[in-house]
Amino acid sequence: MTDTQPATPQILLAHHLKELKLPTFLREYDKLARQCASDAVDHVRYLLRLAELELIERERRMVERRIREARFPAVKSLDSFDFLALPSLNKALVLELARSEYVLRRENVIAVGNSGTGKTHIALGLGLAACQKGLSVGFTTAAALVHELIEARDDKRLLRLQRQLAAYKLLVIDELGYVPLSQTGAELLFEVFSQRYERGSTIVTSNLPFDEWTGVFASERLTGALLDRLTHHVHILEMNGDSYRLKQSKRRQRAQVANPPANPSGE
Repeated sequence: MTDTQPATPQILLAHHLKELKLPTFLREYDKLARQCASDAVDHVRYLLRLAELELIERERRMVERRIREARFPAVKSLDSFDFLALPSLNKALVLELARSEYVLRRENVIAVGNSGTGKTHIALGLGLAACQKGLSVGFTTAAALVHELIEARDDKRLLRLQRQLAAYKLLVIDELGYVPLSQTGAELLFEVFSQRYERGSTIVTSNLPFDEWTGVFASERLTGALLDRLTHHVHILEMNGDSYRLKQSKRRQRAQVANPPANPSGE
């Protein structure tokens, strides 16, 4: 006679659910079974509820993974954007873009306006919305991207990086125009836009109107070719107005004057 006991159904079930990668089934099946038994729910509806819980949890994990892979500098939603502070911005268009259908159509978005008006916030919000739709998103600044492209070229891994950038369903390039580009940098950045043309969507934010982009790329020919590709299928967000950040800073200063901090020493 042997001391080895056969595995219990619970142990076997836990093993099989782990192998099938169904962690929510494993975590919830017993509690939900008791609840369904109490409510006289039949076995089919019990399994349906378990499957729904697993799908909801799987979608949540998928969104979290997309957000991590996007490398957003901060996670910001459009719900927290103050549209009233920027009357020039077409709110209806932004909310329509938040549905991410433009990404499926491989259309571009360009947010243009002076500094501090929330262009990055809008770009982050649209990027987050795309992640929530299950789309692959990448976020970078123009200066960081050019630096990464030059490094990759020097390390002979440029082709791999270009393929990675071309694979995103949505690529967000923030702050184009803040830093003038070298000829090499401009050509490498142009190549990114060119490879994504009609293959993927790109969001660009810039503090410069289009007629000043030549100063960034230092070439009328390159700038013209870039704008031709970017604006072929494009939604333009006009974001000129008073600096949102400056208004927030002034509001905080007024609040501090009106409500000075208490003196901890009591003097």
